[in-house]
Amino acid sequence: MLYLFLAIFFNAYLIVALKAVERFRIPVLQAIVFNYITCVVTGTIVNGAFPITANPPESSWFWWAVLMGTLFISLFNLIGFTAQRISVSVASVANKLSLVIPFAFSIYLYGEAASALKIIGLIIALVAVVATCMPSAKEGDRATARLSPALRLLVPAVLFAGSGLLDTLIKYVEQNFLNSTNSDAYLITSFATAAAIGSLVLIGLVLSGKQKFVPSSIIAGVLIGIPNYFSIWGLVKVLQLYPGNSSAIIPINNMGIILVSTLAAFFLFRERLSTINRVGIALTVVSIALIAFG
Repeated sequence: MLYLFLAIFFNAYLIVALKAVERFRIPVLQAIVFNYITCVVTGTIVNGAFPITANPPESSWFWWAVLMGTLFISLFNLIGFTAQRISVSVASVANKLSLVIPFAFSIYLYGEAASALKIIGLIIALVAVVATCMPSAKEGDRATARLSPALRLLVPAVLFAGSGLLDTLIKYVEQNFLNSTNSDAYLITSFATAAAIGSLVLIGLVLSGKQKFVPSSIIAGVLIGIPNYFSIWGLVKVLQLYPGNSSAIIPINNMGIILVSTLAAFFLFRERLSTINRVGIALTVVSIALIAFG
């Protein structure tokens, strides 16, 4: 389960890192673009070669990689927006409440067993997500002041649907197209797509004068990009090692991310934990145990 622990730790690190980017006044888009460039470089080193020329667009997984890369850059920017404009906790709940979507697809598409313990664990997980990430009254007031009521509804809804689709897509492609010889190439292509889209947008903003280039965003991108690559790499590896068990792996991954990122936000950014937040953390541990052993 080392790969799963790596995926959880690095994903939680990403959410916290996006909050830190704001503290250093680094434009989040710039950090995200250089993050994906770093992911391509990291993956190329891990893979031993740059795979796109060796695996042309005719490869069965290529367009799935393009779709995943598009989701990467879109959701990462949305998570960054939510973490900075509302809070780390709200970004986490909006992103990871979507665990119900890949769980349902794993049961429906792959016929994985849905034991009573797993279902109870999932229900507890949904309660735990809301309880753990429920903002304090002060934090809620900040969110109300910064976002219109329509956006406060739209942002979590888009994150919920997009994150659930991404998790489901990772499992679908791993199940149908990937093996030990092409999984690194698939990931690098996905990250290269995200880097290309983000770079075009960033160049347009800089040339139009809407954004000024900040050199420190390169450093931020490197510090985010290396863990980002291994967060997805670890999840793909654990899905390959434990086939037929994604209905447990993905919820455990998501709940673990919520637990670690919430505790990190408490210790690093002094985001207050209310009584209901503490109850949510306890329920998170219970839900992980039920889903894991169910």
